[in-house]
This record gives sequence, C-alpha cells and structure tokens, in this order.
Amino acid sequence: MPFEFDGKKYSKASSHQMEWGERLIAELKLNGDERILDLGCGDGGLTGKLADVVPNGEVVGIDASQGMLDAARQNVRNNLRFELRDINDLAFESEFDVVFSNAALHWVLDHERLLENVLRSLKTGGVARFNFGADGNCPRYFQVVREAIASPEFARFFQDFQWPYYMPTIDEYRALVEAFAFSEFEVWGEDADRHFPDTDALTGWIDQPSIVPFLANVEPSRKQAFRDTVVSKTADLTRQEGGGHFVAFRRVNLLARK
Repeated sequence: MPFEFDGKKYSKASSHQMEWGERLIAELKLNGDERILDLGCGDGGLTGKLADVVPNGEVVGIDASQGMLDAARQNVRNNLRFELRDINDLAFESEFDVVFSNAALHWVLDHERLLENVLRSLKTGGVARFNFGADGNCPRYFQVVREAIASPEFARFFQDFQWPYYMPTIDEYRALVEAFAFSEFEVWGEDADRHFPDTDALTGWIDQPSIVPFLANVEPSRKQAFRDTVVSKTADLTRQEGGGHFVAFRRVNLLARK
C-alpha cells in the first residue's frame, strides 16, 4: 500500500533530493513545449521547476500521498497540475514527451510493470529519465532499521512485514530495462553521498520520509520508542569526528528513449 507522508516536513528535510533533481532537469534538452509526467512528485518543488522550463508545455505531477500533494498544490499554475495517483496504476497512452522521476522509484516494488507503463505513456521518441536508490544505499541507516525490526522489543510488529524498497544493482537494472522495447537506453550508477551538518538535519531526513514505512507498523504506544531508537543509533553510526553525519547514497540512473 502507498505510504502517507508529511509534505511540509519533507520540504524542510529534502535539500539533497532537490539538488539531485535540479541537476537532472538541467541535463534535459527541452524545447519548452513538452508534456512531462513527474512520477512521485512529492512536495512539487521539482515539478514546479520542470514547469518553469516548459512554459508552452504542460507538467503533470503524480503522487500517492495526500500529504505530499497538499504541499505540492501550492505550486499549481496554468501549465502545472497534480493528481493523487498510485504510480502502479498508470494508464496513459502516448501522452508525454518526458517521463521524469527523482528519488522516488525505489518505493515502487514492481519495475517490470513500471517500465511497461512508462513505455506506453511516452510518445514515440519520448524520453524516460529516472534517478532512484540503488543497492548499497544508506547502509548504516538500513543496518539500524533491520536490527530494530528484528529486536525483541519490536519484532512482533513486523512478523508479516514486506520490505518497502526496491534497490537493485546497476547490472540487475540494466538487464531489466533490456527486456523492454526502448529504441536506446543507458543505465549507470552514481555515488551521491551526503554530509548532514548536524543531528537535527539527519533526524529530519529520517523522520520524512525514511522511517515512515517502518513506523506505520508499530502500535501507537511504541512509535516514539521505535523512532528514537532508530534516530539515536543511526546518529551514532554516522557521526563524523569533525562534526555532522555522513550517509552514503547510491543511485541508479536511467535515460531511455521510446
């Protein structure tokens, strides 16, 4: 099931996602009249930037979180709109010149279905451009989470828990994309490591969005204890001698043309 996020808190804690996305947008060679679909648009910050570079086109941002869209809709304008929609349920037919996604598609478990839907959504000659979490992403954080959900204190909340992320190796994803009828494509990895200046900044990133799918399984009376455990232990494992916290981010990049 889709997870519910706090778009306002996400906006305050997502500067690194914004940096990645702004670079992706800058790399797109756009004429200014394209129709663009933004998958997992979140708080709409990047979707608004896409709308800025296609003043004679249209951008549609979709997200499954009402909290994210509540924040995103402050960006609505003539060439920009948002829809509450699960990425798994895309049903567009040859409508978009670009399908774009930044720091979102690791939340989608079935990428065979995703790529099939994206290919169908693109016009002939259209481009898909994605960046999302790869194998090896945030290893210290996930070490802490796995230990927490297996601990005697919290294990009872996770007996039927499904891991909420898809983070493939680069070779795995390249092999997957090869099975689809893109006219050309490139898949590559990227290290996008982040130095959080202080524990508050690290905690903001953990709270929104990272811990959300795990916290959703914990009963209300134990949520704070689970959250505090994860925050404290992640802070300890990532703390740097010179101050702040280091988190290793590993990314999959896709550039494909229909």
